[in-house]
Amino acid sequence: MNNNKYIVALCIVLITYINGVVSTRLMSKTNAQLISLEKENVELKDKLVKYETEGMIVTVTMYQPVRYQTDSTPNILADGTRIRTQEASNYKFIAVSRNLLKRFGGWLDYGDFVLLKGTTNKDGVYQVRDTMNKRWVNRIDILESIDVKPYKFDKAKIIKTDLVVSGN
Repeated sequence: MNNNKYIVALCIVLITYINGVVSTRLMSKTNAQLISLEKENVELKDKLVKYETEGMIVTVTMYQPVRYQTDSTPNILADGTRIRTQEASNYKFIAVSRNLLKRFGGWLDYGDFVLLKGTTNKDGVYQVRDTMNKRWVNRIDILESIDVKPYKFDKAKIIKTDLVVSGN
């Protein structure tokens, strides 16, 4: 009977030792992965700061507030803003590709103002109010009235500005 107690105690010690060795090895791998992810996170934050201060190159197109270019409510933008569709060009609103929006990991948010440069006649300050279809990347669409002819600029630059709209 004493031999059985001795064998059980030895098995418990052996299992505890093996468990400790395995756990230590797993933790060191997990630690290395964690350090790698932290480093990658810092690098990505640095890239976002660069975009916010230096801007980025985008493709610029235009869209009109009509059902076949938007959805069933062309007078309501993604941020909830209601517009008069016949005055669309007067608003200076843009839709941005999802990769540029903060909610999808980007550096812009609804309500932000951007300076657009590098177009023939569309340079200026615009406000982010809408989102483009998920198939587009690094792209902005300028909201235009129905009578405006389509255009495209392949290498324009957007820079986030410090402009804000104050509440009354």
